[in-house]
Amino acid sequence: KGEYARCEKLFVIGSYEPGSFAEYVKLPAQNVLKVPDNVDYIEAAMVEPSAVVAHGFYKSNIQPGMTVAVMGCGSIGLLAIQWARIFGAAHIIAIDIDAHKLDIATSLGAHQTINSKEENLEKFIENHYANQIDLAIESSGAKVTIGQILTLPKKGGEVVLLGIPYDDIEIDRVHFEKILRNELTVCGSWNCLSSNFPGKEWTATLHYMKTKDINVKPIISHFLPLEKGPETFDKLVNKKERFDKVMFTIY
Repeated sequence: KGEYARCEKLFVIGSYEPGSFAEYVKLPAQNVLKVPDNVDYIEAAMVEPSAVVAHGFYKSNIQPGMTVAVMGCGSIGLLAIQWARIFGAAHIIAIDIDAHKLDIATSLGAHQTINSKEENLEKFIENHYANQIDLAIESSGAKVTIGQILTLPKKGGEVVLLGIPYDDIEIDRVHFEKILRNELTVCGSWNCLSSNFPGKEWTATLHYMKTKDINVKPIISHFLPLEKGPETFDKLVNKKERFDKVMFTIY
């Protein structure tokens, strides 16, 4: 069926084999897509994360005119805001605990931002968006947000899980019951490919980068030489410095 994410023998360059943290990488010709002339290398380096987000949207039932909430405004969430706009969302809500990320979300098309560190999220949704959110995208993977995301959609609404958790998750019973009582559709999304290879996710991303409907430049905060990789990962993992998306260069 060409469902690559479900393949037991999935092989991905950059995941199962070393990828692009190098001066060059040798690839089979069929793995290469032509980058449009007006898309630069910085933008092209973001095709894969954009395709990851597109994969989740293609698995959803989004329709033009819907209201979409995106929880977590890292690079995946900020790309999700743009894909929601591309798919015709009439209203896009961005949720995060970082005011800086929410400012970027606004610049990329979010109509409403909610700082859930300052606002009681569930009360805000109840007061302003009760039974209005058609699709909720979880792009954080944080312990708290995995449960919170279930409180957002209207009855019969949908949740797409894009964020990868790195800790054990516990979901409060009242949150879990939202799946049952509101008859939510909860969809996990993994990978960024579909049949026929390379699928619509990569080709659509390149198309919308060409038309400038996808703008990755505001997501990138640092341009660093490749040799600073280990130092940068240490700062990132141990939260010694603030980063958005980091771009390593070899020139």
